[in-house]
Amino acid sequence: MRTYPQQLMLLGSGELGKEVAIAAKRLGCKVIACDSYAEAPAMQVADHSEVIDMKDHHQLKRIIYKYMPDLIVPEIEAISVETLNEFEIEGTTVIPNARATAITMNREKIRTLASKDLGIKTAKYGYASNKTELKDLAYEIGFPIFVKPLMSSSGKGQSLIHIESDLDKAWEIAIKGARGKSTEVIVEECIKFDLEITLLTIRQKNGETLFCPPIGHEQSGGDYQCSWQPASINQLQLKEAERIAKIITDNLGGVGLFGVEFFISNDEVIFSELSPRPHDTGLVTLASQNLNEFELHTRAILGLPIPKVINISPAASRVILAKETYSKVSYSGVDIGLREENTEVFIFGKPTSKKGRRMGVCIATARTVSEARQKADNSSSAIKVIDGSSKSVSQNSEFN
Repeated sequence: MRTYPQQLMLLGSGELGKEVAIAAKRLGCKVIACDSYAEAPAMQVADHSEVIDMKDHHQLKRIIYKYMPDLIVPEIEAISVETLNEFEIEGTTVIPNARATAITMNREKIRTLASKDLGIKTAKYGYASNKTELKDLAYEIGFPIFVKPLMSSSGKGQSLIHIESDLDKAWEIAIKGARGKSTEVIVEECIKFDLEITLLTIRQKNGETLFCPPIGHEQSGGDYQCSWQPASINQLQLKEAERIAKIITDNLGGVGLFGVEFFISNDEVIFSELSPRPHDTGLVTLASQNLNEFELHTRAILGLPIPKVINISPAASRVILAKETYSKVSYSGVDIGLREENTEVFIFGKPTSKKGRRMGVCIATARTVSEARQKADNSSSAIKVIDGSSKSVSQNSEFN
């Protein structure tokens, strides 16, 4: 029989890791939060924290041996997969497993798995190792195209290109935005779609694969801006998305929650991306479901039972973005953002800001998705990320 508390090591301690840590702490677990910078969000609620370069084999190995966690839970892509594989062979559980982590952190590997190995429809794509190959691929696939790093997170390094003259710039942006040292980019067809959705998919150790109600979302620059649940798709589209998600996650194996993204185009369901962990668009489930995505992920990795997952209310989220770079941050307008009924504000607690960085999210519930989206938008627009080092800021209107 499995006993508690168990010890979890989070590799990546951003806003998603923070909510996983909270869910795990509620179940009596001990949490070690690791990231590349101090005071990361999950570190603020964990039992222990470590600042390391998780891509460095020796640093990561040292920290794992220091704590010897029961579970290693990757929350970002920039991790030494070789180290994870080594500890998995020695008997430490990696979530969902080392192979799935390696495949999903690399766009080339996940596209190859989906389209070539599993026969799943994806956008047209190809790889370029220099600017000449990039140009050739652009004309082969046809403008407009996306140019992306092979490995990145939150849309970093991504460009939507309509004309040849912008390709050189797109190459530079992709290489600069890549995780690690990369000399190759992926070129993707820009699909004309009706809707983007995330299907949160939960693999259990001793139970059937579960699906949350579909989540609609919008992105800008490859990064999530707003999401809502439930997304408006028909039953045939939903069943097809569930079928594809199960095929891919069964192949990857392991346990936990996967965020599987799709394009809905006419009657087609086209696979887009996959994350083997809670998904940023799933932040909306903090208000929309009987069990949020972080509780589901935690239960699955701990081998605990999960009852039926239901959408208890239409809900929507809208991110709070920083517009400037500050070494210390505060927030104005939080009081205004919380005035409307059934609206919540989640400040992530990131110690610094830069332009476009996601610093928080506003989540609202309502009678309809449309009403919830409007409430979340109104709340987010009222909240500003401001310079926390300025002594002139009124103490009545700021939150540090």
